[in-house]
Amino acid sequence: MSSDSPTSGFVAFVGAGPGDPNLLTLRGAELLAKADVVVPGEEAHRALLRHSRPEVEVAEGDYLHHAAAGRLVVRLCEGDPMLFSTVAEEVAACAAAEVDFEIVPGVPSATAVLAYAGIPSAVSVPEFRVVDAAREQDWSSHAACPGTLVIYHGLADVVAIGKALVAGGKPDTTPVAVTSSGTTTEQHTVVSTLGRLQADLKHAGLAEPALVVVGEAVGRRDTLSWFETKPLFGWRVLVPRTKEQSRSLSEQLVSYGAVPEEVPTISVEPPRTPQQMDRAIKGLVTGRYEWVAFTSANAVKAVREKFEEYGLDARAFAGLKVAAVGDATARALVEFGVRPDLLPSGEQSSEGLVAEWPPYDSMLDPINRVLLPRADISTDTLVAGLTELGWECDDVTAYRTVRAAPPPAPIREAIKGGGFDAVLFTSSSTVRNLVGIAGKPHNVTVIAVIGPQTAKTAEEFGLRVDVMADRPSASALAAALAEYGAKQRSAALAAGDTPRRPSQTRRGARRRVK
Repeated sequence: MSSDSPTSGFVAFVGAGPGDPNLLTLRGAELLAKADVVVPGEEAHRALLRHSRPEVEVAEGDYLHHAAAGRLVVRLCEGDPMLFSTVAEEVAACAAAEVDFEIVPGVPSATAVLAYAGIPSAVSVPEFRVVDAAREQDWSSHAACPGTLVIYHGLADVVAIGKALVAGGKPDTTPVAVTSSGTTTEQHTVVSTLGRLQADLKHAGLAEPALVVVGEAVGRRDTLSWFETKPLFGWRVLVPRTKEQSRSLSEQLVSYGAVPEEVPTISVEPPRTPQQMDRAIKGLVTGRYEWVAFTSANAVKAVREKFEEYGLDARAFAGLKVAAVGDATARALVEFGVRPDLLPSGEQSSEGLVAEWPPYDSMLDPINRVLLPRADISTDTLVAGLTELGWECDDVTAYRTVRAAPPPAPIREAIKGGGFDAVLFTSSSTVRNLVGIAGKPHNVTVIAVIGPQTAKTAEEFGLRVDVMADRPSASALAAALAEYGAKQRSAALAAGDTPRRPSQTRRGARRRVK
């Protein structure tokens, strides 16, 4: 029984997919957004709660009483609810209790994990057989399978299964792939043959959930593997920024296969006294300024909030010229409804902005005043440069930056103990603040910085800089780290070694710069 828009008690058995939370179906996301109660089932499924309302109740154990009380319950199930799942009894219980239910298929591991491991479902023989090792006793019937054999729940007995398949007539040279934690950034695949399984898996460190694939299709992995070969696959990367600033950077890191960990090092707060900003906004509206220069997305946010406080919108910028120090600041302005008139074509910094700024010309410019809404710790580079060009500047504190609280103990231990593979520093203040609240990163951790000034600060703290962005933007910094990771991987493969993450090389690590 099902309903597109359930209005009474209802249970939806939703397939959560194989592990990657982005493989949830649209129908699953739609039901999660409406749910009153979510039953995660597995701890990993809690990541899917991002689709739910903030007030959703998370429940464990018996949940039928919630549906009986008229609430919409989403029961998350591993993979596909109807494929080797134990939820059939729960579905039957709903039917017996006369509670409406719906079964939402999920992406099954049998196909998804193979795709993420770079193994096609079949090559020359169009047969694809899926077996649950927990229920199968006679493997001789599967030895004659000419296509691809996929085995669920078989890791504990994989060596015995391999021997049984060989005893049943399968050549001991038949390729086998065992993938653990498929479709997640913990995915690890070991390729072997039926005859070498015991030796190759002895120190592999694999754990359930795992999938065993037997057949010639495994041989295609060398050319089709795309997930585990990402440049930062499995790298745990520390992003020491404010939550608002780190989101797009973290998304970019995920696209490279990394696992970003956002640790705020600064907190953005309003000015201690708001009168200065109040006067600036009034002057902006009454025509006091010719230009407004924004040096950060936070400055845009501060002005936008002041506008909203006074009932103003982007139309108040009519007649003003607007400058932005870089791409991120320009994006924040565009989201506000303002397109900047001036953006550095070269270095995205105060120096780069001054280099592009036109000198004051009394014949062309009716007003010679510039508004600079900035942080309380900004440097005077921009003010000095504009003053030299003949402009008068109102340098106004739009927001304050203060050091954030220390991160939780496990994060601090990972920073100092080498648990992170890389850390991205997007400014000198992020270096100072991270070291101040959490200590210095371990010497195996790759240090990536946004530019020369940040590199200088990092070196002053005894950190060796491994990566520097080719231009001062967070996106360029992430791309530079990905390029570094790709080169490290290529070098390891060229030397005949297995690529290892920096955190896996703590012994014999390089020394910091003294």
